[in-house]
Amino acid sequence: MADGLVEMIVESVRVHMLSSRHVVILKETERERYLPIWIGPWEASAIAMKLQGLTPERPLTHDLFAATLEELGIRVDRVVISTLAEETYHARLFLELDGRTVEVDSRPSDALALAVRSGVRIFAAETILDQAGLGGDSGIDEDDEGGAALESTGEKIVDPRLDVFREFVNSLDAEPGGGDRSAG
Repeated sequence: MADGLVEMIVESVRVHMLSSRHVVILKETERERYLPIWIGPWEASAIAMKLQGLTPERPLTHDLFAATLEELGIRVDRVVISTLAEETYHARLFLELDGRTVEVDSRPSDALALAVRSGVRIFAAETILDQAGLGGDSGIDEDDEGGAALESTGEKIVDPRLDVFREFVNSLDAEPGGGDRSAG
């Protein structure tokens, strides 16, 4: 991929037990580095359902969008968590039609919900991982299960290296079937 982009996978969707807020945790494919992003409950449910292999009786919004793109002959090529501006993450959808690539601005939660439906690769800008990623050489121990720098539709970012954040990470509980390896 282009310089400055790091391939990621959706590691899990989790819920903070005390506040019931949702976070999607992206994991770098080549390292133990994570990018947690606060998302809304509907988007969290849409991502978790697809990860669990569940199909709703009627198409959800993200299913409808994916099906519409397919019917129009538009292929989702990739999703990029592209920038961190004014304390909010931004994503880009890369769509292909007739040999032409089109970039579309997106919220990360919607881009990720579409990515898991389309089976496309997910990338994050290296600059974002340097700023908000956890694990690897970020100062967070690997047994912290990925930590979280915060974002969503307007959420503020918290310095991920603060000790208080360890408490947050340890209070995360997995959505049923959301990919949490410690669930038993």
